[in-house]
Amino acid sequence: MHDYFEVQRVLIIAPLRVAKYTWSDEIEKWDHTKYLRVSKILGSKQDRIRGVGAQADIYIVNRENVVWLVDYFKSKEWPFDMVVIDELSSFKSTQAKRFRALRKVRPFINRVVGLTGTPAPNGLIDLWPQLYLLDQGERLGKTVTGFRERYFVPGAGDPSKHVVYEWIPKKEAKDRIYEKISDICVSMVSADHLILPGRKNHTVEVDLTPAKRKKYEQLEKELLLPFTDSDVVADTAAVLSNKLLQLANGAIYDENGDVQHVHDEKLEVLDEIVEASNGKPVLVFYAFKHDLARLQERYKDAVKLETDEDFKKWNKGEIPILLTHPASAGHGLNMQDGGNTIVWFGLSWSLELYQQANARLDRQGQKQRVDVHHLVVKDSVDEKVMKSLQNKSDSQDDLMEAVKARIEKYKGA
Repeated sequence: MHDYFEVQRVLIIAPLRVAKYTWSDEIEKWDHTKYLRVSKILGSKQDRIRGVGAQADIYIVNRENVVWLVDYFKSKEWPFDMVVIDELSSFKSTQAKRFRALRKVRPFINRVVGLTGTPAPNGLIDLWPQLYLLDQGERLGKTVTGFRERYFVPGAGDPSKHVVYEWIPKKEAKDRIYEKISDICVSMVSADHLILPGRKNHTVEVDLTPAKRKKYEQLEKELLLPFTDSDVVADTAAVLSNKLLQLANGAIYDENGDVQHVHDEKLEVLDEIVEASNGKPVLVFYAFKHDLARLQERYKDAVKLETDEDFKKWNKGEIPILLTHPASAGHGLNMQDGGNTIVWFGLSWSLELYQQANARLDRQGQKQRVDVHHLVVKDSVDEKVMKSLQNKSDSQDDLMEAVKARIEKYKGA
């Protein structure tokens, strides 16, 4: 902007809380950036219009308002010649309105930078929309259909409805894709460049009593679990998986949408972790609303992360137990000042949510080793989730390694 004069106005697209706090906070921290003028395109329509019209160098918008911003400039000239997409993987769906909106104005943008720690959480099929926003299809093709035809074959699906649920990479597709994108993609792993205290993962096995185990196995085998006034019915594999995850956590929604309490085994294990923390703050990720309700009932001093004030209090160490869904605190938030203990009360199938949620504490600025505890019911779907996350992680690690930055290459350039 001011050294090479290649761009004049920069738009940063980020998750809401990251847009509100992280970018502006970081800009003020550094001598070479703190002079930059920042305008936030957030809040009400009037506030957003005011933010767009302000004289600034950098404009920050949350990703939910990308569609509004593109529509706002429909009859005007698009003013941003550079766009930075924080959490690029949130644009991985070609059907998403935010992707379609940004695609419309992509020809008017001279430079696009995408940042993400999870570029392919569900496999290489996720890459096309993200790369398209970077190069308008130069490397992986102009259409997602062409991308699939070149590099994938259909896997599981429903032929009668012409629906494919899984795309399987062709032989050597992985290497070909890596080679295509290697000139514009680099991977920088924090452990290679920063001295971090480290992280230790703990799998905490949870045993069900014989009676509770019988209920779990009955639902798993018969797809039905009767209660006094209602039943729990799982008529598809996806519903069954979801119901078993709920049951492993200790409660389950019945056919009427009511919560049926089954056991407290995970809560009792969490009691031990909280006690062992000796008063240090604990960040707990839950999966279902009934998880949250039971956690709040058991821990009266626990706080659900909802407001900006909650976020500030956590970083000051004033919240002993912070409860949040991984989707609510999964991207970009600096929470490392508040603690170093994470507990996964309810697990997520999503590698993206899992990795990003852990990175709230396991990040630059953390002064203590981060301990991540996974509460896993033995011989249950919990174990399958953990295995799935590991398999997805291995695949994504391959991609990250393939485009890993060779810093020496740029020295002296």
